[in-house]
Formats: sequence, structure tokens, C-alpha cells
Amino acid sequence: MTAVRRVDLGAPVREGAPRDWVAALGSTGPDQSMALRELHALMIRAAGHQVWRMRAALPDPSPGAVDVIVNQAADEAMTALLGKLHTFQGRSRFTTWAFKFAILQAATEVRRLQWQHREVELRDVELRPSPAHDGPELSAEGNDLAGAVAEAMRQVLTPYQRRIAVALLVDAVPIDVLAERLGTSRGALYKTLHDVRVRLRCELTAKGYLPVSHDSSNQGTTTDNDPDVSPTPTAGTP
Repeated sequence: MTAVRRVDLGAPVREGAPRDWVAALGSTGPDQSMALRELHALMIRAAGHQVWRMRAALPDPSPGAVDVIVNQAADEAMTALLGKLHTFQGRSRFTTWAFKFAILQAATEVRRLQWQHREVELRDVELRPSPAHDGPELSAEGNDLAGAVAEAMRQVLTPYQRRIAVALLVDAVPIDVLAERLGTSRGALYKTLHDVRVRLRCELTAKGYLPVSHDSSNQGTTTDNDPDVSPTPTAGTP
């Protein structure tokens, strides 16, 4: 296991790193072995940076525990990257693309540990009083909008969509933690959340609570800048 210390992502890549990462990793023999070693070192570096930033959230922030998390995250991120190597399009530097896999996986590992003994309650929407405002007029407006959102959630969302929305947007459950507890994927939950936002926006716009928007929704595509290291997405939502 590689011991981890505080790292700097701005440091230059080591001289032994291949110039063409994709070709080297896709080859066989000594070139591939060297590329794999260099890639793992990159993953350790990026994962170490992220875990160091989030170490206050860890139940055990000791150096030994951090080393275990970083190495595990680096290994899993490396496996995910190699599985998506064919999707690299060269829109960014390969090392930048690789860093994102490790950073995302490291953050996922920290959040899992942070929530491992916390219960995730999938509750339905509840109408709660809005926070206190400076005056009665603002307080009334806040309560009116909160009531409209709650009513819209009951009218246009399925029970599953409401519970997912409350868990992610109200209770602030990390999406990777929720995906793991439900036995689904981040991709499936993101799709559910997207559908929730579209339906609520349409309903609140129709009721006059939101202005009419002429912007087309961004469907999003997987690019070098958006690595998906989550488990295999499931189609649709329950």
C-alpha cells in the first residue's frame, strides 16, 4: 500500500510518464506496465488531495486510515478509467481527465464512511413553516411559496420521486450514499432528480410562481470533462 501525504495537484507529471497515455495503456508489454504504474501514481496523488481536503468528515482521520481510503479510491478509480479509456476524446489533457476519476471516487469513499452509521429515511414531503423573515410580508410570501412547492410535489411527482427529492434536496443525503442504500446508481438518481426539477418548474410556472423560461434544457453528454465512475446506470426510475 502506498503511504499518502499532503499532495499538490499542480505539481508537474513525472518524467517517466508516457506522452500518449491511451496508446501506452492499450498496448502490451513493458510500455503498458510502465503506463499502469504511472497512472496509479497519478490516482494516488489526486485521491490523496481530495481525502486531505475532506479529512475533517472522516470518523478516523489518522494517517493510517487516510492511507487505506486513498489507496482504495485510487484502485477503484483506475479500474473505472481503464473501462472508459476508449471514451477519451482529447478535449483536455489526459492527466486532467484521470484526476477527475480519482477525485470523484475519493469523495465518494469519504461520504460513505461519513454516513455508514447514519440512517437514511425516505420520507414524503412535509409542509414546514418557512424560516423567519425581516417582516410579515416576506414571511407570508415565503410560506406561500413553500406551500406551492409542497402542493406541486404532491400533484405532479410520484411517491418515489418525492422521497428521492426530499432525501437529496432537503435532507442532503449524498447521492452516492443514497444510490448504495437503494441498490441503484448515481445515474438513475440523477435522472430522477432531473425529472423532478422539470415537472416542478412546469407546474410552478403554470401557477405563476416562476417566470416563463425560453432556455432549452441541457441534456448533457459524457465528455472528457464529465467522467462517470459510478456503477452501471439502471434504466429509468421505479
